[in-house]
Amino acid sequence: MSNITIYHNPECGTSRNALELIRNSGSEPNVILYLETPPSREELVKLIADMGITVRELLRKNVEPYEQLGLDNAAFTDNELIDAILAHPILMNRPVVVTPLGTKLCRPSETVLTILPGA
Repeated sequence: MSNITIYHNPECGTSRNALELIRNSGSEPNVILYLETPPSREELVKLIADMGITVRELLRKNVEPYEQLGLDNAAFTDNELIDAILAHPILMNRPVVVTPLGTKLCRPSETVLTILPGA
C-alpha cells in the first residue's frame, strides 16, 4: 500500500499531470476518484486543516453548482460550504495529494513535487 494518496478526477488535466508526476517519482499512489467516492465530512475537514487553507479556497468556482447555490455569498459559513462540497463533490478543487511530507491542493500540478519524498 502506498503512503501517497491523490484525490483525483481523470477528466482534469492538472489532476492527470499530478498523478503522472507522482508515478514518475517511483510511487504508485492510492487513487481516490473523489467524484465517485467523496471524502466523509471528517476526512474533508482534516484535509482542509492539513492543507492550511480555508474551505472557500478549496471550492471550484467555475462549475455549475457554485453559481446555482450562490456560493460566492460571503454569508455562507465554513460548515455550510462543507455541506455544499459533500452534496456536490464537483465543487472540490483538485487534485488534493497527501504524502508523509504534507497535504496540498496541487494547482499547478508541479506543486506535488514539494511534498513527494525524495523529489
